[in-house]
Amino acid sequence: MSLLERLNSDMKQAMRNKEKDKLSVIRMVKASLQNEGIKLGKSELSVDEELTILSREVKQRKDSLHEFDKAGRQDLVDKLRTELAVVELYLPKQLSEEELSNIVKETIDEVGATSKADMGKVMAAVMPKVKGKTDGSLVNKFVQQHLS
Repeated sequence: MSLLERLNSDMKQAMRNKEKDKLSVIRMVKASLQNEGIKLGKSELSVDEELTILSREVKQRKDSLHEFDKAGRQDLVDKLRTELAVVELYLPKQLSEEELSNIVKETIDEVGATSKADMGKVMAAVMPKVKGKTDGSLVNKFVQQHLS
């Protein structure tokens, strides 16, 4: 089942169950996917493109969550946490820190990185491997740890 089919199915279920918040988030994600398809001139997106869009949606919500938390807007923080939980349902299983650390170590060996000067090279090699499965800032942290 493609992501769009799954979203449509879950949207119908959310309508039946009168889950307004979940329905709203699913519609937003679906609209993002459709807009990206229009922008790229495609009727169907690849799995990688779908993961990119989902990751973008999660990142936007996390950034907003941080800002609202700093501003003391608990009502908006709670709303965003709910939205984040719904969007994360559609992401693949997230990597554990141990799995990510192993991937980073292997990639450092593959590219022959020895110092922090090689960080860009390592990041460029790691990110496609972990796309949609972890947060980029976490990858950055592990690369820095292993290169120092």
